[in-house]
Amino acid sequence: MSAFLKIGTKALHAFPPEMAHGLSLKALKAGLVPVPSIVPDPILRTTLAGLDLPNPVGLAAGYDKNGEVIDPLLGLGFGFVECGAVTPRPQAGNPKPRVFRLSADQAVINRMGFNNAGLVALKAKLSARLGRTGIVGVNLGANKDSVDRTEDYVTSLTALEGLASFFTVNISSPNTPGLRALQSKASLDDLLRQVMTAKRAAPVFLKVAPDLRDEDLADIASSVIENRIDALIVSNTTIERPDSLMSADRAQGGGLSGRPLFERSTALLKAFAQTLDGKVPLIGVGGIEDAATAYAKIRAGAAAVQLYSAMVYKGPGLVSDINRGLAERLKADGFASVGAAVGVDV
Repeated sequence: MSAFLKIGTKALHAFPPEMAHGLSLKALKAGLVPVPSIVPDPILRTTLAGLDLPNPVGLAAGYDKNGEVIDPLLGLGFGFVECGAVTPRPQAGNPKPRVFRLSADQAVINRMGFNNAGLVALKAKLSARLGRTGIVGVNLGANKDSVDRTEDYVTSLTALEGLASFFTVNISSPNTPGLRALQSKASLDDLLRQVMTAKRAAPVFLKVAPDLRDEDLADIASSVIENRIDALIVSNTTIERPDSLMSADRAQGGGLSGRPLFERSTALLKAFAQTLDGKVPLIGVGGIEDAATAYAKIRAGAAAVQLYSAMVYKGPGLVSDINRGLAERLKADGFASVGAAVGVDV
């Protein structure tokens, strides 16, 4: 089966990146992607903001924007899946081409711009799977031309309450002009206060950018604690371009993800772990491509991790490979659970 998945992944690279993305969604929807025979290892069971996860490996937002293939994705072995970003009104996003493979760097640059079918469409998809198992979150975004972006987050959260396991307030995408300004202390406090006032049962997470200054980090940590945010996701894509990039498209505008983001995002994760000192659980994202990088995030303070870009290069079999390798590493190091390993390197 793994050979079949590798061939399929390689075949998708014959198509432009965004077309390949669409084809992969169609393949999952049609049941053409083999489901691995997974026997979950009990050592991987863990909790995150009150949610019981079968394993700590989640799918980051951006792949299944409209909630089209949630159950097939859970079937691949993800412990949780985050769909979106969703905006209240449908949005076409930025002009194409807007996704670029940096194969030599095992990276991706995207400037999608929150393209999605809108709140009504996602609500219908989530309503249709009510009663099914699996931890499913929704990444919340704001329309590009919105007059009141805070209201966009509140509108989507209120409309989808009861249909998702958690919500993520995404203020860190570099592809919506001005969005990252919401990370400033006054703006963030106002946004989080309104969102947390509107929320009912489902936990609310905040997703931040990796391109933060030290003073930004302190302000965000303060806002997260003061507003009782349930978890912090570190981090989104970066607008920085490391000198190490080799691919022809390395200067394209947008957010860089994949292998080159690992060190930067992990250092920021560790800094937040030190600053928050266990008061808020962390989710590590950025450059995870195997069990070793996932384990490093956990040891740096992540209660759970998310990935996306590595699947572009390694295919859907990567999820079960990481879970298997994580279980082996936890046992080899004498940990009885994922939770026991969280932050041991901090």
